[in-house]
Amino acid sequence: MNTDRLLLRRRVLIALCALPLARLTQAEDIELKRTGGPYVPTPQVVVDEMLRMARVGKDDFVVDLGSGDGIIVLTAAQRLKARGFGVDIDPELVERANNEARSRGVADRASFQVMDVFKADISKATVVTLYLLPGMMADLQPKIFGESRPGTRVVSHDYHFGNDWPADDQRTWDVPEKEKVNGVPRATVYLWIIPARVAGRWQLRVAAPGAEDYDLALKQSFQSFEGTAAARRAGGVQLMESRLHGEDISFALPADGDRHRFKGRVSGNTMEGTVELAGRKGVARWTATRAKS
Repeated sequence: MNTDRLLLRRRVLIALCALPLARLTQAEDIELKRTGGPYVPTPQVVVDEMLRMARVGKDDFVVDLGSGDGIIVLTAAQRLKARGFGVDIDPELVERANNEARSRGVADRASFQVMDVFKADISKATVVTLYLLPGMMADLQPKIFGESRPGTRVVSHDYHFGNDWPADDQRTWDVPEKEKVNGVPRATVYLWIIPARVAGRWQLRVAAPGAEDYDLALKQSFQSFEGTAAARRAGGVQLMESRLHGEDISFALPADGDRHRFKGRVSGNTMEGTVELAGRKGVARWTATRAKS
């Protein structure tokens, strides 16, 4: 933790000490909730791994919520030629990050703003990064899921969104330099891929002679989904092997003692792809359109 941030935290603690004891814990909770916790620098090796897991490249736009000294966006801009911005409520850290961007010659691709993370515009992000305490992660979950485009990669250091939204990937490894900062010599990086929205009713058509058309009824919980498929000439069946990975979708439908295996992509209110027909009857194209409510 840097000297300026220590002074800021010390001022906060002095103010808290002036409160009655009964209100002290509540005030501390409010402060942590507002800030997401004290500023703790992220080691460069962790930054590098976060950007690697998110597959950041020159075409990406990185948004760092709670950007601190700006190291994540600065690294993405300088080493990987990406663009982006960071937001933090500490004016001194934001000024420092913008000065560093100018010093590194990347101010045209990396900028920082004094802003509440809940007010940040993440709609253009292809990558969102975070290093915030669990309470703030839980509070941000609806914003991240609701405002990010399908396919957006979300990467967090040490803390996750909870069991309701499991990570698509994660890595834990030894980081000795972290022990000097917070006493924990290990780091965990979590990765989520924002899934397409597939909940609702769909009309699915298979472009093969004699193939059934289906009415799909899907339920979704983040990257997991389930549902039923009702064929026009037969009863309903349960989807099997269902999987969402960003805009990529796959599932299977039982048929003729075997399974049709569907793979494709979701684009708003349409899906399309290929299906391996049951009984080794070949491969066909398929399309699906969201039914109007």
